[in-house]
Amino acid sequence: MRNYGRIALFGAACLAGASITSALMAHGNVTPQAVDTSALPEIGADWVQHNPYRGNATAAKIGESAYGQNCARCHGLDAESGGIAPDLRYLEVGDSGDEWFIQRYQHGSSHDGKVYMPPFGDVLGQKAGWAIRAWLETKHQE
Repeated sequence: MRNYGRIALFGAACLAGASITSALMAHGNVTPQAVDTSALPEIGADWVQHNPYRGNATAAKIGESAYGQNCARCHGLDAESGGIAPDLRYLEVGDSGDEWFIQRYQHGSSHDGKVYMPPFGDVLGQKAGWAIRAWLETKHQE
């Protein structure tokens, strides 16, 4: 009877370890998903510092899809973070929020050799980034 308790305890420990490992692996190397920005106005090759798509409903719709495919795994569905990464609903709106957002989007974030956010700028492009930002502003909360 005593061995059954140990076996059950061992099984529970293995199950817990497997679930934790799979959750951690989910935030490992992930291939960014392409974003179709062909419906958005051109903004040029040089990075702009303020969102040219602010208030653009088409951009917000594209941004919502792009966010879901590329950002939600860390920042949470509907921009509501579960604690892994910043809750982007509280990102400041307007030009000052744009500066922080585009810096992180373009260059990512790393500390002490650990990558907390990969740089998406060269991968997804400027138009996709500003579309995501346009959608995030529709989710803003104080």
